Amino acid sequence: MSNREAYEQKLRAKLDELQAEVDKLKARARSAEADARIDREEEIDRLEARREEMRKKLEELRHSSDDAWDDIRAGAERAWDSLSEAIKSARNRFK
Repeated sequence: MSNREAYEQKLRAKLDELQAEVDKLKARARSAEADARIDREEEIDRLEARREEMRKKLEELRHSSDDAWDDIRAGAERAWDSLSEAIKSARNRFK
């Protein structure tokens, strides 16, 4: 397996983990009171939109040329870091 394939596989696994985390946050949001539930659902919608952006980055990586791969990978890593921070922040607020 090439470094590129290993990286793509790692990113796919991270996206799966992220989806599991979003599902947990959804469950917490459903158990919240009405006002808090609305806020949490809106935040979950934002997280899911960012997750979709990450999925698109993964697709770009998969279809990129060798020359463009490093640049796209750097962008994907920045997007992943930002998304990870957003998930941590949401997890802390949903306690």
